[in-house]
Amino acid sequence: MNRNIADPAPLRWGLTILALAFLGLFVALPLAAVFGQALAKGWQAYLAAIREPDALSAIRLTLLVAGIAVLSNLAFGLAAAWAIAKFQFRGKNVLVTLIDLPFAVSPVIAGLIYVLVFGARGWFGDWLDAHDIRIVFAVPGIVLATIFVTFPFVARELIPLMQSQGTDEEEAGISLGAGGWQVLYRITLPNIKWSLLYGIILCTARAMGEFGAVSVVSGHIRGQTNTMPLHVEVLYNEYNFAAAFAVASLLAILALVTLAAKSLLEWKMRRVYSELQVEANPEA
Repeated sequence: MNRNIADPAPLRWGLTILALAFLGLFVALPLAAVFGQALAKGWQAYLAAIREPDALSAIRLTLLVAGIAVLSNLAFGLAAAWAIAKFQFRGKNVLVTLIDLPFAVSPVIAGLIYVLVFGARGWFGDWLDAHDIRIVFAVPGIVLATIFVTFPFVARELIPLMQSQGTDEEEAGISLGAGGWQVLYRITLPNIKWSLLYGIILCTARAMGEFGAVSVVSGHIRGQTNTMPLHVEVLYNEYNFAAAFAVASLLAILALVTLAAKSLLEWKMRRVYSELQVEANPEA
């Protein structure tokens, strides 16, 4: 006999208060402190800190690196998820393990790996130096490090969904004469568009906020290789707190926008899945 047993009211209220207190202490309070410190000297000082040439360079570099990383991971994640979910091949488990590798490796270690490979004393250091190619302590190294730490996000969002969808629709399209690209654009992508957008949002947020791996490979060259998180560190170490918190507030705003977009997509995905369940079980 099934019974719906509701939790006691004191327990519900206690857990709710505990959760709200946790969010207030570890989320709302730090955000308020960031914006409060950023505006401590007024709007003019806030805008001056953001318009400062090194800050503008850090903002442009952050957006550039995030854009390249997201596009690269979009292509890789879609291809990897399609291969893993729709086909059987040797080395499939190895590929899945490699996709999860950045979750297991510290970003600092990832940055050191790129230094050991592409640095002046690394494996390819002499060849790169002979051809006047700079990767470490330059923008290419920052891009590579960011791609490494973010490439699981798109693939990991798509693989479970594509596996649950199976291959029936793709096989039907091929049997009707559709080519591989037609199947991708007209069948696969429409079925995964919300999860794909969700993975892109997560990847973008991680790329813009990355610190550890980028810090190792950037060289901290002001106006050239400092992203926004690194620029905040530089300003804070120079005791320029108002400017540091001003730039940090931009990262906080980007995080809030990302959170809002993430919540909107989660709501949309739940709605779509509910409609699909109703269509599959109209009598339920």
